[in-house]
Amino acid sequence: MQLYVIGIGAGDPNHLTLAAVEAMRRVDVFVLMVKDGPGRDELIALRRLILERAVPDGGYRLETVASPARVPEAPDYCGGVDQWRRARAEGLAELFDTKLGPDQTAALLVWGDPCLYDGTIDSVEDLVAAGRDITFEVFPGITSIQALAARHRVALTRVGESVLVTTGRRLAAMDPAEITNCVVMLDSRTAFLGFADTDLEIYWGAYLGTADEVLIRGPLRDHADRIARTIETARARKGWIMDTYLLRRPRLA
Repeated sequence: MQLYVIGIGAGDPNHLTLAAVEAMRRVDVFVLMVKDGPGRDELIALRRLILERAVPDGGYRLETVASPARVPEAPDYCGGVDQWRRARAEGLAELFDTKLGPDQTAALLVWGDPCLYDGTIDSVEDLVAAGRDITFEVFPGITSIQALAARHRVALTRVGESVLVTTGRRLAAMDPAEITNCVVMLDSRTAFLGFADTDLEIYWGAYLGTADEVLIRGPLRDHADRIARTIETARARKGWIMDTYLLRRPRLA
């Protein structure tokens, strides 16, 4: 079976690469991995919109497979992630066995880029390691990081500096002195609030690339509480939130 793992960007259909569009037009079956809970229907609708734009002539079939819930604060974090990944692989294996023929081409649509903080490639590798006859290719996508920097009109790196990409969980354990340019993803607990008394600047964005996009930037001490309130309000209104941000130490004059 031929399988494509395709990054579809942060939400804007215009962020698909030409390589991704060309691959999508060769697909027989698109597999949507969906989580139960608030926002499920909206996230499916966004992927349908992207498909309508990229493959206007249709000719494909849609299948869905449940994406298991993961407990982010499990005591054994890495073990919990491995268990979640294996459960995803099992769901995909069952769908491939029952819904796809050996000569069909299938695709998994991944928010952002499948090579950055996403377990889809690992799940597919598990299937290959288990002896499944799968040949797969990966097509990169525009990440929320790239969309964030573009929407705020900033470069992620300044001359002579590096950038760190990390998670909210990791950020919470960092010393403010370690931060020069730090992009934070998967921050479900607003870890930036722990740095609100520093001189760091923040470039924050949520629902990037969609009609609900929200952007806030400026000194963290001035905007931390506002961002936290915005997150709480947005999550209550929509049932879900996708946000990311850049923390940056101002350059000395």
